[in-house]
Amino acid sequence: MAEPLHQRKGSWWATVNAVLWGFLGVRRQTDYQADIAKLNPLHIVAVGIVMAFLFVFGLIVLVNWVAG
Repeated sequence: MAEPLHQRKGSWWATVNAVLWGFLGVRRQTDYQADIAKLNPLHIVAVGIVMAFLFVFGLIVLVNWVAG
């Protein structure tokens, strides 16, 4: 029987790694299936939102630095 989604215990580093590969859009199917089996979906969403915010913030800082 599969483990409930909210009780999956993937590490934060594995979650960050999976989200980074998702941002790049390249991931082997076997790694993707392994991530789905072990990572908590709520952690993936939280890390994705934080990383998207950091990406946008980094772009804003870069543009202000170049334009300033």
